[in-house]
Amino acid sequence: MALLNVPPGKPPTAISSEFSRVVNGYLGSSAIKLLGIRTSQRSWPNISRNNSRSNKHGFFKTSASREDDEGRNIVGDFCPLYSSHTNLNFPSIKKLQRSLTLHAVDTSKNGAPNITETKVDRCGEIVRVTKETNVQVKINLDGSGISDCNTGIPFLDHMLDQIASHGIFDLEVKACGDIHIDDHHTNEDVALAFGNCLLQALGDRKGIYRFGDFSAPLDEALVHVALDLSGRPFLAYDLCIPTQRVGTYDTQLVEHFFQSLVNTSGMTLHIRQLAGKNSHHIIEATFKAFARALRQATEYDSRRRGSIPSSKGVLTRA
Repeated sequence: MALLNVPPGKPPTAISSEFSRVVNGYLGSSAIKLLGIRTSQRSWPNISRNNSRSNKHGFFKTSASREDDEGRNIVGDFCPLYSSHTNLNFPSIKKLQRSLTLHAVDTSKNGAPNITETKVDRCGEIVRVTKETNVQVKINLDGSGISDCNTGIPFLDHMLDQIASHGIFDLEVKACGDIHIDDHHTNEDVALAFGNCLLQALGDRKGIYRFGDFSAPLDEALVHVALDLSGRPFLAYDLCIPTQRVGTYDTQLVEHFFQSLVNTSGMTLHIRQLAGKNSHHIIEATFKAFARALRQATEYDSRRRGSIPSSKGVLTRA
C-alpha cells in the first residue's frame, strides 16, 4: 500500500507539501491536531536521523520513542517509502506515547487507513485483610510473564509462578498468614483475592474469546482444563492425587484453591486428570493447563471488534 507516489530519490523539499496533503486527506485535520502530528518539511523526511529498521509490510507502525537534540519525542519507522530515515514528531508526553500505536491498515475499498489506539493494559489489584491473613494480589493480563509471589507456602508460590509464566500474565502475590497452624487459610485467601483481582482486570469482558481449553502433559501426567469466563461460578474437579502431601503442601488444598478462585471470579472451570502417578506432576500439569486455558479465554478476538462474547449482550459476575 503506497501512500505517496513519489520516487525515493526526490528531494525532501519537493515532497513535503504532498506529504502534508496526503496525510491531511487520509487522517483529517482534526485527527492530526488530536494526535499532535507535525507535517512540516523538517519532520518529513528527516534524513539527519537515520533509522535503519525498515517496514517491509507496507503499513504504518510506530516504534519505541526517543528524544532528539531539541527534547522532542520521536517516533520512527513510520513511512512505507522512507522508513529508513523518516520520523513523525509527537508532543513530549511519554506516558501517552507508550500507550499509543498508529496503524494505517488497508481495510477499505479505496485503501484508506484506519487509525486505532492500543488497548490499555488490563490490570487488577486486590488487598484482602482478615484476622487470619493479609493478602495482596496484582495482575496484568497483558503482561509478559513476570512473577513475584511470596505466600509463605513454597509449593503454592511455585504453582503461582506457573500461572504467570504459561499465561503470560504479570503476577504479584504477597501474603502473610497463620501458617503456624496450617496452610489452609492462606491458600484459600490467596485464591479468593486472585479471583477478585481477575474479575477486576477483566472488566466488562468486551472483545475477549471467553472460552479456554488446554491439555498439559508433564512426563507421565496429563491434565485437561476447560473454562468459561461466564460470570457463573462452577467447579468440576477430577484429580486423583496419590499422596497426601507434596513437600509440606497438603494436596487437598489444590481443589480448595480452585474452588475459592471460581467463587470470586465467576468462572466455570472443569479440571480432569487423563493420566498421572506422580503427585507433583499431576498438580503442576493442572496449573499449567489452567494458565494456558485462561490465557486463551482472556485474549482478544479481533473478529469480535470489541463486542461482548454473549448472545445476551452482557457477561457479569452472577
